[in-house]
Amino acid sequence: MAISDIYETTFDEDVQPDKQGSQCPECNGHVTTNTVETVCDDCGLIIDEQPIDHGPEWRDYGDAESNPERTGAPLTPARHDRGLSTTIGRNTDANGNTLSGDKRRQLHRLRREQRRGRWRSKWEQNLAHGLGEVRRIASCLELGEGVRNQACQLFRSAQDEDLLRGRSIDSMAAASVYGASRCNELTWTVDDVEEYARCEFSSLRNAYKVLNRELNLPTPPMQPAAFVGRFASALELPDRVRRQAEQFAEVAERDGVVTGVQPTGFAAACLYTAAQETGCYVTQTDLAKVADTTPVTIRTHHNTLVERYC
Repeated sequence: MAISDIYETTFDEDVQPDKQGSQCPECNGHVTTNTVETVCDDCGLIIDEQPIDHGPEWRDYGDAESNPERTGAPLTPARHDRGLSTTIGRNTDANGNTLSGDKRRQLHRLRREQRRGRWRSKWEQNLAHGLGEVRRIASCLELGEGVRNQACQLFRSAQDEDLLRGRSIDSMAAASVYGASRCNELTWTVDDVEEYARCEFSSLRNAYKVLNRELNLPTPPMQPAAFVGRFASALELPDRVRRQAEQFAEVAERDGVVTGVQPTGFAAACLYTAAQETGCYVTQTDLAKVADTTPVTIRTHHNTLVERYC
């Protein structure tokens, strides 16, 4: 006997007959109720609707220690697919049990096919490579998640504006990290980003110039006071030296002395002047090495600070 003779092919589990035996108020036809509405089979009149889903709005992952969640993982701009891709495990299942050899080999084949099919075009492949480079540099610089996401969004905007044409993806990714740092008034310089970037210094600087010009980045000018704490921590100088140096830098900024000067060199000069005032020993060579400048620059700014404020 065929299966079609036993089961009805038109059966729908979501559609249930009206148990109350009511009829259509228009044509007295047969009425059925599904999960969405109550409708007449003869004339198609919608008698009642139920748009509210009374099911659970949370997701239970089966772990007794975890609380039910209302949603899944949040969307993130740090991934080319916004974090909606599938993650295939390796050696254990969802309950932590060790998988057999056949199952591990099967998962290996699934991961291989997933890697091959995760990009629908060359555009998505370039985006995935660039965002991976942004995450790597942000991790090396120990940037926060917010700054990292801003850098990823900046790289997306650069690709949407076709700024990658004729430029390397690595240089634009490094420029996006530096641009996000500048927009958040962080003290990372181009040299700091170039240390972890996979491109030349000239490529990084040119990519940032294009990024800043085409996207109009809201980058405020870097002030010497922002570098004082970083340099003082690198040289393990006392807090009294750092506070005195910050006062020198703030007064100089208010008087316009720092206009047109290198902020790192002037910050190092403020630390050297404060060390001389408080009796702490530090050399111009050590400060120049930390600030990536020359002792001549520190000495010139030190003389200016002594003439005006000491």
